[in-house]
Amino acid sequence: MTTLASFTFVRHMDGLRYDFERDGERDGRPAYRRTDGKVWCVWSPADGWHCEVADGLVTAHPLDGRADEPEPPATVWRSFKGDRSYLYDLRPLGSGRTPGPAGDAGA
Repeated sequence: MTTLASFTFVRHMDGLRYDFERDGERDGRPAYRRTDGKVWCVWSPADGWHCEVADGLVTAHPLDGRADEPEPPATVWRSFKGDRSYLYDLRPLGSGRTPGPAGDAGA
């Protein structure tokens, strides 16, 4: 099994990009930290794949709803902060894959 090493969120309205890199694991799945350190993209049993800030406040989800894949889905995501909401595409960066842990049989 391979694991996504990095990806970027690209905002629909203006092409703004936020890059994320693999940074450990959470709840048995890979965790990703935005390169500026302010946001995490993680999976949890309660929320599926989502983005959150340091205090655990959820700030984005895949638009299709709860996602339970082994890694964040390359689909449209909706972010929300206060009264603002934006759509982003999650896109893997480069080849974007590194080998998974030895003996990893998936999520």
